[in-house]
Amino acid sequence: MPPVAGREDRLPEIIDEIVATYDAISKTNHLGERSLPSRDAVAELIDGLKEILYPGYFGRRNFTRENIRYHIGDRIYQVHRALEEQIYLSVVHRCRRTGSECEHCKGLAAELALEFMGRIPAVRRLLAGDVQAAYDGDPAAKGLDEIIFSYPGLEAITVYRVAHELWDLQVPLLPRIMTEIAHSATGIDVHPGAKIGTDFFIDHGTGVVIGETCEIGDRVKIYQGVTLGALSFPKDGAGQLIRGRKRHPTIEDDVTIYSGATLLGGETRVGRGSTIGGNVWLTHSVPEHSVIMIEEPALVVAGKPGPKAAGKGARTLRRKGRK
Repeated sequence: MPPVAGREDRLPEIIDEIVATYDAISKTNHLGERSLPSRDAVAELIDGLKEILYPGYFGRRNFTRENIRYHIGDRIYQVHRALEEQIYLSVVHRCRRTGSECEHCKGLAAELALEFMGRIPAVRRLLAGDVQAAYDGDPAAKGLDEIIFSYPGLEAITVYRVAHELWDLQVPLLPRIMTEIAHSATGIDVHPGAKIGTDFFIDHGTGVVIGETCEIGDRVKIYQGVTLGALSFPKDGAGQLIRGRKRHPTIEDDVTIYSGATLLGGETRVGRGSTIGGNVWLTHSVPEHSVIMIEEPALVVAGKPGPKAAGKGARTLRRKGRK
């Protein structure tokens, strides 16, 4: 559609006003500096890693035991090159050396990318346990294929497992970009700094939040809407947030946390084998094999206005055994 005559006359003035803010509000600019990682390239990198982690499910699928080394080997080379580039863009951004290129950062990126690729076998073993935990923990699952293809919890865990390795290698920017891409796709927010054990299952998943300093043991299962968050944000004498402290809970092995539960604080520890009921608000530690739940409220059932409901009073229902 052609522009309406005269309507764009003020655009040059608006452009000048917008550009003027780039000096006045410089904290949200990245002008005339080194390149940053590309979110689109990172999304493509995640897709490539999923092809390697789950061969035959994503991307090319006509693999056999005879041809897989050739085809997946080619994909591994592609992913390695893409990863090295994004790591370089992440580390050079914080480098204080002058010049648009930095040989030191190039060498560091090459080392980190190769170290990460060497960790993929261990990541695959962790993910195999996560897939099996989802199948064992969800009676609605018809098979492992369904879980790998369609479970948002596994999608979030997969990206977390990858991002956590990069976090452990102290790669800046890239791990957070990865987990936020997964967050956008699944509604599950797992910080790459969290420490999560084996056989982890997030059922349904929407609204789950797992903070940076969380420590989660083996065979833990959590449901949608669970928050493992910080109780408070301490500040120093200058009023700035104190960073680096443990702010999020520790969940020991074999714990189940039901939907809507909120667990807060770095000193909060949930003992092994415990069950946390739905909508529980917990800010202190509980011992092993605890069952934590809120008192069930009474339900009031009242008749709606109308001829059939006339004269019927409200009834209060409680579960048998409750006063």
